[in-house]
Amino acid sequence: MAPSRKLVPNYMLASVAVSLGGLAMGCDTGAIGAIMAMPAFAASMGPLSAMLVGFTVSLIMLTGAAPSVFAGYLADKYGRLKVVMLGAVLFGAGAAIQGTSYALPQFLVGRALAGLGAGAFLSNISVYICEVAPAQHRGILAGLPQFLNTAGICLGYFICYGTVDLGAGNSMAWRAPYIVQVALALALVACCLVLPDSPRWYLLHGRREEAAAALEKLDVSLVGEDRDFLTSTGQQVSLSLWQGLALLFRRGYRTRTMLALFILGMVQLSGIDGVLYYAPTLFAQAGLESQTASFLASGLSAVLMLAISVPAFLLADKWGRRTSAVTGGVGLSGVMLLIGSLYAAGAVHPYGAARWVVIVSVYIFGLTYCSTWAIVGKIYASEIQPTHTRAAANCVAQGLGFFTNWLVAMITPILLDKSAYGAYFLFGGLALGTVLVLAAYMPETRGRSLESIQEAFSHHTTGSSSVMQTLRRRAGFTNREMQQETNSIELDSNSGSTNARGLRVELASA
Repeated sequence: MAPSRKLVPNYMLASVAVSLGGLAMGCDTGAIGAIMAMPAFAASMGPLSAMLVGFTVSLIMLTGAAPSVFAGYLADKYGRLKVVMLGAVLFGAGAAIQGTSYALPQFLVGRALAGLGAGAFLSNISVYICEVAPAQHRGILAGLPQFLNTAGICLGYFICYGTVDLGAGNSMAWRAPYIVQVALALALVACCLVLPDSPRWYLLHGRREEAAAALEKLDVSLVGEDRDFLTSTGQQVSLSLWQGLALLFRRGYRTRTMLALFILGMVQLSGIDGVLYYAPTLFAQAGLESQTASFLASGLSAVLMLAISVPAFLLADKWGRRTSAVTGGVGLSGVMLLIGSLYAAGAVHPYGAARWVVIVSVYIFGLTYCSTWAIVGKIYASEIQPTHTRAAANCVAQGLGFFTNWLVAMITPILLDKSAYGAYFLFGGLALGTVLVLAAYMPETRGRSLESIQEAFSHHTTGSSSVMQTLRRRAGFTNREMQQETNSIELDSNSGSTNARGLRVELASA
């Protein structure tokens, strides 16, 4: 029996619940740059050079890169939510260590541990939401983690703005954001304990009764336009970690993997993390003199980014993914090149119109990113993958995103210290190059089921099947088992409606 309709279906509530990870990560992003600029932090940890500031801020991204690569394999084997919960525990422990630190080495250990946790849960949150959301709502729901990440940035900024005047002798000025991060991590752990895992993950393991129970608990309809939940009938391929990673770059999967890697890597190389982490520094460099003024300007930037994220989030299923990516990239590159030109011409001073052009341009950059690339990047990277490689491919791409994020956070204070216009020209040029590649190679996916999206890549199906057969033969599988997996891949790539109808009847009667 199909579940009764509710005003707010449980799959929406589940998506909001797991997106608390985005809120927690955003709180760290919004707070850490402000914390680095606080006299209270310098009083606790000692003065930091530009390079040490960059290393401290970016360490969470550096340590997040490695677990991101392996998190997909773990999620395929043990379940999406189990890995998300593990990541939340590590992130919360890291936040607690940072918030109780009395020396820089202890603080760095906490940031490293938080990075390990974020690497485990961030990409799998997106995978989980993509796999529980119906096609007509997938854009909105898959954009939730990024929306709450933006809300978290706003939260982090204003916690610091509210505590910055406590004085250099009061360490609670910089410890307060970590209390909030620990609370958010604990809330995410609690949600993972009560939510059902992805129905697609259960189907991937042949656990159809549990898939039916999860669909019912999540209030997912088993008829009509939601049939894309039921088209994946394959069984889990028992490959090793290295075989699974190698599969992503074989014929039939390579195109989708490279596209996901490119998107999630290059959206960070636009320079957004330089803006988010070092907004107080950017505004001070442009001519806002007092610390309170630069903090307030940073907070206002966060509020505006959150405000623009609301319509962008609600319209995620109305705008095309390709259109959003290309137009957003044009705007981002144009803003960065404009700011770089002003600094290169020596026109930016603590007085005059140029400094206001820079300040407004920083706002425009953040607004453009939050309304386009921030939302479309993670959605697209998740939805172009077939079920049996989605978690692995998305996590590898997220790992690259963490690395490029670290790189931007690491080099931005160094570039700003040596040559302000060089930083802006670098990020503007990278964003422009990204636009050209996406315009040439990015197929549209809006409004299509996860399975039907594979039709855009279906010319690789035969090669994919032969690779799977080879790997399974090496692992000792029988010919019959290999044929079952081949059929599964073909169905996943071509959305076989006949088998989907049969499975729908089976699940409905379970």
